Amino acid sequence: MNQPSSPFSKQQLLPQEETLEILKQKGELFIGIPKENQYQEKRICLTPDAVNALTSNGHRVLIEAGAGEGANYTDKEFVDAGAEVTNDKKKVFGCPIILKVEPATLFEISLLNPQTILISALQIKTQEKRYFEELAKKRVTAIAFEFIQDDEGKYPAVRSLSEIAGISSILIAAELTAITNKGNGLMFGNISGVPPVEVVILGAGTVGEFAARSALGLGANIKVFDNSLTKLRNIQTNLNRTIYTSTIQPKNLLKALKRCDVAIGAVRGQDRSPVLVSSTMVEHMKKGAVIIDVSIDMGGCFETSEITSHDKPTFDKYGVIHYGVPNIPARYPRTSSISISNIFTPYLLKIGEDGGLENSLRFDKGLRSGLYMYHGILTNKSVGNWFDLSSNDINFLIF
Repeated sequence: MNQPSSPFSKQQLLPQEETLEILKQKGELFIGIPKENQYQEKRICLTPDAVNALTSNGHRVLIEAGAGEGANYTDKEFVDAGAEVTNDKKKVFGCPIILKVEPATLFEISLLNPQTILISALQIKTQEKRYFEELAKKRVTAIAFEFIQDDEGKYPAVRSLSEIAGISSILIAAELTAITNKGNGLMFGNISGVPPVEVVILGAGTVGEFAARSALGLGANIKVFDNSLTKLRNIQTNLNRTIYTSTIQPKNLLKALKRCDVAIGAVRGQDRSPVLVSSTMVEHMKKGAVIIDVSIDMGGCFETSEITSHDKPTFDKYGVIHYGVPNIPARYPRTSSISISNIFTPYLLKIGEDGGLENSLRFDKGLRSGLYMYHGILTNKSVGNWFDLSSNDINFLIF
């Protein structure tokens, strides 16, 4: 009796390899890094090591000649790392992805090609409405690195620069107390038999925490003031020691300021920093005492504070030395550049792995939080409210 013939051939009945659909295709990035032209900005977004990591993964990096000089990186170091270096600013701004520390100027926006991706700081308080209108005309996709969040909802770029600012504030104070800088001649350091330097820190956030850490490391006595009990608890936990903490009560604060040798202002507000120390309180401070107002970029928390520059960083008021430079991390451009580079590099490699920014924005909520323009459409509600511009929800645009 004949067996019924099978509708399948022997070949078809054998197990076959399954072909899976590949959703992501690795893309090649072409990144342009222009030379920063803002006053006293010496940082660069990528170090030669970071450039090497990107070029080793098949990406291209075009750097404007001299862009790394402020941070003591030569053009040769970048070329050796696989970057291309050019004197042509226009050519750099013609790259599909532009990486900057400072926000782009209106002139720099005019050099961008349509549909460019711009990754930089936004510094919303220093912007004007026209900045966003010009980006919209070029249909630019723009990411502010200070808005990017990590998996825990924290802001890695802000934290990193705040750590540098906190440590710097104490190092600067240690310089300014020296008699050669017309200070009171006190030295930080736990010298046997000599009373330690007294430091008052206003604000128990990241800047305050790292200022406290550095001051303690140099043998100072510290007093930390903040109106958030949670922050005051956290700073003691993070420092792993019991320190003097207090809510901001004028009587307690005045008493501490009268005795202190150094006062650090590290308090931020919504639109500007709250003024916590009046002129009268500053008048009662010791002659030769030092005020470092890290909050000066948001107006300052000392009534007597004024904006100064790295060239002329201090001024004297009531016999108290005031330091009011807004961009403290730029004082240490190499360390700051490495810090910024460490944040940027993994994101750029991930964007390449994902096959471009569009895919990364779909999959990475933290990166998406840094987006404020998408193909010329404003997507950040806070920016929209601040400048009276209409904004759209990014989730409706990319999915």
